[in-house]
Amino acid sequence: MVEPQQERTARTRGTRRVALTGATGFIGSAVLGALARGRDELPGRERFVIRVLGRRLPDEAAALVDEWVPVDLSEPRTVDGACGGVDVLLHLAAALGPDEERCARINVGGTAALAGEAGRAGVRRMVHLSTSAVYGPGPHRGIAVNEVAPAPTSAASRTRLAAEEHALAAGAVVLRPGLVTGAGDRWVVPALTRLLDVAPGLWDGGRGLLSMVDVDDLARLFVRLASSSRPVGGTVWHASHPLPVRTGDLLASLAASGVLPAVEEELAWEECLRLLRASRSPLNERQFALLARDHWYDSAEIWRLAACPPGLGPLARLDAAAEWYRSACSVG
Repeated sequence: MVEPQQERTARTRGTRRVALTGATGFIGSAVLGALARGRDELPGRERFVIRVLGRRLPDEAAALVDEWVPVDLSEPRTVDGACGGVDVLLHLAAALGPDEERCARINVGGTAALAGEAGRAGVRRMVHLSTSAVYGPGPHRGIAVNEVAPAPTSAASRTRLAAEEHALAAGAVVLRPGLVTGAGDRWVVPALTRLLDVAPGLWDGGRGLLSMVDVDDLARLFVRLASSSRPVGGTVWHASHPLPVRTGDLLASLAASGVLPAVEEELAWEECLRLLRASRSPLNERQFALLARDHWYDSAEIWRLAACPPGLGPLARLDAAAEWYRSACSVG
């Protein structure tokens, strides 16, 4: 069942209809906002009719949406008919918790059902959100797509890697971003806060190189891919900012914004691990390494092919999110 916002649908009739999953999530809500701006501001040939597929439509999103179709990816039958009349499918919904069965049901089963529905509906373009976490433990330094074999270590990343196969079979462009920051981030900077409580210093000298992207820049890339035929589908791309970020520079930028305490003492990696093991932190060694040691994936090509300038980078964007982070993270 499609529930349209009649006035806006009429105003945008005849333009590109985009279906979006995951619109209530951190990245998905940014993509929804970018789509709405594109609908309202870009030239007519690039404007969008926005259809959200999801279990609910929050009040704050209703004004941005033209159509809502109730879909529960844990129940594959609910996707039947959801993509009728759709030109582009942006699939960002995913289960991220430790429950392997739930992740498999939503990430793998839900993606398979949605990809099948997109094929039956004749959707011309699908863009699927995955993660560079599918590569598993690093260190990784400037690697190309699949230059090292994926070796995911969590339920979420294992099932997201499996979901990629269904998306690729449907001709999707698959994006693997690294660390995503910005207002709404409840993983990267909050985890840095907890780790500084455990190990207050520059981990491994702050030399780690990280693939990062600001959520609004990633959203711009999704919108650009929704309105472009490049790159071709059935392909996988890293989707972080092309320039890696040093862990020490990230910590210094957050300290300058008043989000984290300033640290100067260098801590050897083995000392970091000793402190982590002696603590009661819910974060594990793999998660610590993800934020402290090299996890850098060559991402330049997707921005070039999509003709989407990557922007100044995630560190330049931190000030805009600083107020949100200060309210979400306690400074020690």
